[in-house]
Amino acid sequence: MSAAANAFVVAIPARYAASRLPGKPLRLLGGRPLIQHVAERALLAGAGQVWVATDDARIAEALVGVDGIHVAMTAGTHASGTDRLAECARIAGWDDAVRVVNLQGDEPFAPAAGIRAVADLLSTAGTEMATLAAPVESAHDLFDPNVVKLVRNARGEAMYFSRAPIPWHRDAFARSRDALPEGSWLRHIGIYGYSAGFLRRFAAMPPGNLEQAESLEQLRVLEAGFRIAVALTPERFPPGIDTPEDLARAEARLAAA
Repeated sequence: MSAAANAFVVAIPARYAASRLPGKPLRLLGGRPLIQHVAERALLAGAGQVWVATDDARIAEALVGVDGIHVAMTAGTHASGTDRLAECARIAGWDDAVRVVNLQGDEPFAPAAGIRAVADLLSTAGTEMATLAAPVESAHDLFDPNVVKLVRNARGEAMYFSRAPIPWHRDAFARSRDALPEGSWLRHIGIYGYSAGFLRRFAAMPPGNLEQAESLEQLRVLEAGFRIAVALTPERFPPGIDTPEDLARAEARLAAA
């Protein structure tokens, strides 16, 4: 597939053996498998192609009959979604220049505008990767290690990602950690854009020290000297689904829509 054939593609890694919610892609939301909802969000964003990369035939079967969705059956030994998508790129036959948006398989409410924003940012920023961020809204989120924070430079490029509160406001945090002090903190939204060529290169790089310390794969890119453009999301990304409680909240949100 050439870059001219489609403006961008969306690739969704979906493995069955999620640790906190086994079989997550097949859990029902509104009476349909979660993975169907995520794939449809990608279609709404105007992707030229939407691929689901999975290691389980049951997930592939759940997508049979869903118009516009391609499935790549990938190995079950991949350590990360990036590795899975690199194999998907080979199966799909994407040229190196094809823009790929990596949409997580647990984002049933991902806004179409946000998906498009990542693809557009990749085209305009001139960096190897692109991603999104949103303002941190509470002190709880700022100090929550499950909420990834980031700082960026004057060009809008990521300087660092961390599970810790960054930047560390020395004076304000010495007084209290119960409220957000004045300032600007950003949380990372886990959606990525890259060319198919850089996706392959990323997957081939060994994990760096920073990645291993923080368990954040994107730090591999920064430690290797590549750049990641970061834009504020044009629309709010509702929380993804990691637990049964998250799924219950998503069900309530869908029922109220």
